[in-house]
Amino acid sequence: MKGSHLFICLFSMSCWLNLMPTAGNKIFHFGLCRISMSMTEIRSGFSAIKANIQARDPIRTLSILSYPHSLHKVKSSDRCCITHQLFNFYVDKVFKHCKTEDSYVNRKISSIANSFLSVKRKLRQCHEQNKCMCGQEPTEKFKQILANYEGLNVTSAAIKSLGELDILLDWMEKS
Repeated sequence: MKGSHLFICLFSMSCWLNLMPTAGNKIFHFGLCRISMSMTEIRSGFSAIKANIQARDPIRTLSILSYPHSLHKVKSSDRCCITHQLFNFYVDKVFKHCKTEDSYVNRKISSIANSFLSVKRKLRQCHEQNKCMCGQEPTEKFKQILANYEGLNVTSAAIKSLGELDILLDWMEKS
């Protein structure tokens, strides 16, 4: 009998520890998907280069992420899908084309990209486990973001998207 109580206690403790974020990490809920990530690390890296990156953006009249309704009013059930698409977008398109002559800025971009790659992998697992379903609305919202991006040359679009990273991070934290 004592053994079963000990087992239940140890099992409960291990479940509790698995749900706790690691040091500095925060757990985000994207629909049924739960992702632990270090928002502080990403924000710190971005804050260090934000002014530099935004100064390189020659087109101030257009926004890739802030287009009307791109990230506004996303239903909780659609958050995983659009977040998954956005992390794929940043890893596959944006970070690959954000190179500067400043090695410090490049190291910060690389650090942010590595954090995004880690989250992208976790989101892919959710997608593979059918916890992250993509309906028409998030797909249309992402298509608009992609159209905004593809309307510019690759380098300008990548710099602009990186300069708007705080829009994505704010959206993730608010929801």
